[in-house]
Parts: sequence; structure tokens; C-alpha cells
Amino acid sequence: MGKRLLTTWLAIAIFLSACTEQDASLWGQVPSPTPALASVAVGNTPLPADALIPTITSTPTITPLAVLPLPGTNTPGGPNLAPTPTLPPVNTAGPMLVYRTQSGDTLNLVAKRFGVSQPEIISDTILPPAGELLNPGQILLIPNMLVADMTSDERILPDSDVVFSVTAAEFDVQNFVLAKNGYLNQYREYLQSNGWTNGAGEVIRIATDNSINPRVLLALIELESGWVSGQPSNIAQEEYPLGYVDFQYRGLYRQMSWAVQSLSHGYYGWRAGTLSHLTFKDGSTLRLNPSLNAGSVAVLYTLALTRNRDDWIIAVGQFTNLFNAMFGDPWERDANLALLPGGLTQPPLILPFERGKTWSFTGGPHGAWERDSVPVALDFSPPADVRGCNISSEWVVAPAAGKVVRVGNGVVVLDLDMDGIEQTGWNILFLHISAEERVTLGAELKLGDRIGHPSCEGGVSTGTHVHIARKYNGEWILAEGPLGFNLEGWMALNGDEPYLGYLVRGEKVLEACTCGSSKTHIRRDMEP
Repeated sequence: MGKRLLTTWLAIAIFLSACTEQDASLWGQVPSPTPALASVAVGNTPLPADALIPTITSTPTITPLAVLPLPGTNTPGGPNLAPTPTLPPVNTAGPMLVYRTQSGDTLNLVAKRFGVSQPEIISDTILPPAGELLNPGQILLIPNMLVADMTSDERILPDSDVVFSVTAAEFDVQNFVLAKNGYLNQYREYLQSNGWTNGAGEVIRIATDNSINPRVLLALIELESGWVSGQPSNIAQEEYPLGYVDFQYRGLYRQMSWAVQSLSHGYYGWRAGTLSHLTFKDGSTLRLNPSLNAGSVAVLYTLALTRNRDDWIIAVGQFTNLFNAMFGDPWERDANLALLPGGLTQPPLILPFERGKTWSFTGGPHGAWERDSVPVALDFSPPADVRGCNISSEWVVAPAAGKVVRVGNGVVVLDLDMDGIEQTGWNILFLHISAEERVTLGAELKLGDRIGHPSCEGGVSTGTHVHIARKYNGEWILAEGPLGFNLEGWMALNGDEPYLGYLVRGEKVLEACTCGSSKTHIRRDMEP
């Protein structure tokens, strides 16, 4: 190795060992060593052995991004991203940023967040294709194209404490609320489908339905109104306990509906690469630091919707301190849980109706529960002589083998790893399943076994159909992306709006429509 190349590698090692990590302070930094790269590749092509790697220096105007601790590497994603802008070749004499990949990252997503082209990203390994999940913990060198005015890179919550992960399975909401004995413990509200429901029961229901961790909901309630451990101090806190003042969202349940939609837009918008800035109550914006994780973005986004920037900075610090005081250190509880590990693939799934039957594709990618939520679910309608709501004689069947872990109010959840825990592994949600002849809780189903009849039960529906969505480790899986919805080779594509969209298999394209047209017909042809 020539003297110049040796010098260059020493420079890279020095640069990497000098990078910083964030401490518990929102803006503070403390030194933390990072391993040097053993070998280098640009994009997917390794550099030749005699390549000269430039000495990397820190930028005089922007502190290089911290090499952040990875909150997930042990256990077992987004709509098509617009192409990153075409940029000139990397300025190898300029400053570089060090980034450690995290759960849910793809090469094109990282490039989009950092504002660079994919070939400009340098790795110590050959990276997978641009749209596939990267292994968490990979070190990337990225040209510094960032602006100075953006959020801190401090991660305030792991993904596992925002979505309905295994950490939620261990948490007893009823006992926690009872022990705090605040206004939430005394609260009762009449829900059309449940009757009179207490505060803890509402938290459990909306967290379970929307696959949101109840801890983050309780922390937001306490921050905005003090309901968990105390009493509301004014009428606004009593009627709008999540701080979103809108007459249509009065009461705890509607307030939480707003909150879970906001958390989901932040979380999955970051996953999909469609969210890059926060917009505050006064209309001003702030770029999100590309080193943040989806769970942190979800909270930052939600807090920004009801505050101006200065108040938001204060609220972020208050939320972080409050969450830790209520539930302990979330990163310790997270214990290196990678919700979406590299190499993850969707298991084979058949269409959710019987072989030889022809149904209609009536709903493209849309929300799993709340109408305006993220595009994860698809709708299929059985053949019918009359339109509208009725219980069909047709059967919804299991797209894969699994164990039934939740049943009720039109809902069936099938756990594909059969461990009986909805918060781990692959799970499939079915909605609008009639109680008549519906499968029972705990049933173990084989591929193609009957689940129940499609109807309008559960949620809001104007016609008989089945609604189907996927989760992995408690996180909704976006219908279009690195883990695209695949049913017998039919791949889902997003439309311009929720419920619009397509299924594509080879040269065949189906466009979703509730019109009953033969152009929406789809036939199941795989053997169970």
C-alpha cells in the first residue's frame, strides 16, 4: 500500500473516532468512539484496492452528524420514493457525514433524506438494491449537503415505544392508570360500539386498533392535560385532553383518534420518505434531521401541530423528561429491538377468498383503521346481487397459516408465527368479518381455511367487503415499498388519494373502484 493511501486510511480512522453522540440534552453532544471502516464501496460497487480515498475533514459551518447508537439489531416499508435529484459527482475533498443505518432504512430512503444521489453514499460493504431494507448498524459516509437550520439529531423515543410492539404486550394499562388515580381513572365515556367505557379502556382500545403503543398516548395525555396523575386545570384541558382544540374532536376518544393519526403520519411519513419538515402552528417550518428515527419523528411531528417553534422546543424537553419519569428509560426497555431487520421479506400470501372465486378490488392502499391514516390496507368485495350492506354467503379465507389472536366487532387478527402474541412477527388484520360463523379465538388455521363472511360489521362501511392489512412486530407495513403487499403475485401500488390505487401482476393492471365494473374483477387461482 502506498504512503498516500495509508495516510488516507489513517485520516478516515481519525475522522470516525472523533465523531460525537448525543447525550440526554436536546442539543448537547459528548464524544463517543466509532470503529473505522475496514473496506469501502461506493453505492453497490467496491472501490478498487489501489483507489485513493480522500482525507475527510469536518465542516467549518455545520457540525457533522453524530454517529448515533443503534436502538435495534437483534430481532426480527414505504411507498415508491421519488428519484433523488441528480447531483454532480461527490466532492471527495469536501466534508462527509457519518451515518449508522437503522431499522426500516433503504438506500434510496437514506439518499433522499440526506439530499444526495445513491452512488455518492460510501459503505464498508456491498449494499443491497436501493429499495431493499438495509441491515441496521451499517456505517455509511454521506456528503454533507445539509442546511444549518434543522432539528437536533437526538432521538427521544425508540420505535418500539411508539408502535404496538412487544414492549406494549408487557404493559398493564388498567393497573397503571388505577395506581396514578388521576382524572383519567375517573373518566367515563359512552362509545357506540362499546357502551360506557372507562379512560383506561379507551386507551387500550384505540392503541390496539391503531397499533400504537399505549405508553406514548398516556405520556401525551399527561403532558397536555395532566389527566393521568392529576386533574385538568381548565375547561380546555377537560374537553381537549390531547391539546387539539376543535369542537369535532371533543372528548378523550376523539382526541386520541386525532393523536394516533398524527403519530402515524409522522412515523410512517418518515418511513416512506414523504415527510422531511415539521410545520408549526404559525405556518413556519423546520427541516427534520435525517439521522432521526421514525418513533422520534412521530412525537416531534405531533407536538409541532399545536405549537409555535419556541413552545415546541420547550414541549419536546418536557415530554422527554415526563416519559422517562412515567415509564423509565425507553432505550433500556427497547433492548436493541429492530422492528424491521435487513433481509426481511413478506411470507407468501394468497388472495383472501376461495379458489376459483372472482371478487372485486374495491379499495386501494388506505388506512388500517382511521380513514385518513397511512396507506397499508386493501379492500375486496364479494360478488353480490344487490349493493349495500349485507352478510355475504362468500367466505374470507386465511392467506397463510396462522393462529387467531383477536376476534370481535368485525375484527379477526391472524398471527402467522403462531406464538399467540399480536405484537411480534407477521400478523394480518381482517375487518368487517360477520360474527355469524366467524372463526373462534385461539383457532389454528391452515392456508385457505375459512375465517368468516364479509359484511359491514366493525368500523365504517357503505358496502359488504373485507379489509386486510399487515403488521410486523407491531408496525403497520406500507402497502407499497420494500415490503410491498403481494397477494399471489399481485403487487399493490398507491393511488393519488386513499382508496385509489392498483394491483399489478406482470402486464395486468387492476384499478380499485367501488363501481362494480368488470375491470376490477380478480380471480383466485392458487391452490391452498
